[in-house]
Amino acid sequence: MLDTVAAGVATELTRFFAAARLRASDYGEHYVALWDFLEQASSGGKRVRPALVLAAYAGFGGRDQTLVVPVAVSFELLHTAFLIHDDVIDRDLARRGQANIAGRFNDRALAHGTDSDQAQVWAAAAAILAGDLALSEAHRALAKLPADVDTRLRLLDLLDRAVFVSAAGELADVTNSSARHPLTVAEVITTLENKTAVYSFEGPLQAGAVLAGASAEAIGLLGRYGRLVGVAFQLTDDLLGVFGDAVETGKSVSADLREGKQTALIAHAGTTESWSLIAPYLGKVDLSDEEAEQAREHLRACGAKATAERLASDYSRSAVEALDSAIIPAELRASLTELAHSAVNRSR
Repeated sequence: MLDTVAAGVATELTRFFAAARLRASDYGEHYVALWDFLEQASSGGKRVRPALVLAAYAGFGGRDQTLVVPVAVSFELLHTAFLIHDDVIDRDLARRGQANIAGRFNDRALAHGTDSDQAQVWAAAAAILAGDLALSEAHRALAKLPADVDTRLRLLDLLDRAVFVSAAGELADVTNSSARHPLTVAEVITTLENKTAVYSFEGPLQAGAVLAGASAEAIGLLGRYGRLVGVAFQLTDDLLGVFGDAVETGKSVSADLREGKQTALIAHAGTTESWSLIAPYLGKVDLSDEEAEQAREHLRACGAKATAERLASDYSRSAVEALDSAIIPAELRASLTELAHSAVNRSR
């Protein structure tokens, strides 16, 4: 059920961007380019969030695609907005080896004869505006939904919670990187839940269920599952960020160490005698590949890798247990159980 997303989602996104590009033509070539780049930023992903909206909706008997597709699109655009703004915060010009919106506008500025400082201004401005536009349309798609007022307000409340909590998580992620001492595992988990789990898993699942008229109890169970599986997914993501295969993940396996990112790996390491061996490598902006490998060896030796893997598996198992209720339809429960297993058994 989660392997594919209805063609209607892709069609609706294509329609939206075509209309936006046409409107943008009244405001100059740079604005048209911004919309071109925004469409590119929204494509190519796994589209897990719209798949979750559709799965929950269908699982509870929903059949009206004209009703559910805009909701699925809303959560995909929310994801696009967060990725764009996250790159701005991290001052990245690329994502998974490809130029992002900031990178494309940086190149565009240089091609128009600006100096490097002004090109950075173009890059940041374009990315911030693109994220804002995607976020605006995420809300607009729900506000225009042909549903009763109560349903629209409930969906908008879910989207508001997703934005509000994720912003708190993003800020914590940034401020945590400046902490003088490792966070506790509990603090790391809270940040993961807030930054990603709520908007990526809890919100989409609950939105689909609300739209299908599921009970409050069922919606609550899906929310608990979403938060737990989201943490499992992110714990695994952080493991892959240090111990993964860069070719498969498309991401550097040294960047998190150079950044000094506070993960469950670091939280555990900070409680061991190996911390004095690991700490010098964290946040070292010129960290070499050899030094990164030494840090990985120490993280393995002190049990950090094994502990983080076990923690991810525990959260995955708890997520599955949260669905152990007759009020969750069997087909939906089976799909979400498979998702929970794949969240921790993946290489990218």
